Amino acid sequence: MAYNEYIADRIRQCLQRKIYDYQEKRMMGGLCFMVDDKMLCGTHYEKKLNQDLLMARIGPDNYEEALTKEHCIPMDFTGRVMKGYVFIRSEGIDTDANLEYWIQLCLDFNPLAKSSKRKKK
Repeated sequence: MAYNEYIADRIRQCLQRKIYDYQEKRMMGGLCFMVDDKMLCGTHYEKKLNQDLLMARIGPDNYEEALTKEHCIPMDFTGRVMKGYVFIRSEGIDTDANLEYWIQLCLDFNPLAKSSKRKKK
């Protein structure tokens, strides 16, 4: 398994408390949570860092400020930084309040995000 099931369960619980419908998809070696057919967040094990990470799609407007937070690092999954996406080290989501902070940033950006769902011809 390439992701931490405990973190995935905590994300599920947070989304359920906030009363959001979501879907789960295995992708990028981890588990992604989708809201309105758009990637919201996920959990991923980073071999280079030997650590479980939260992947958060927070949008470009929140990106620079997020990087000033402790335990938040740029998402460079492919070796290229993806602006609008960040990784949060496990220490940064150790409490429910910390996890909810990051998930709320993702939920706030979600209505503005573009769906990557392919259109049927």
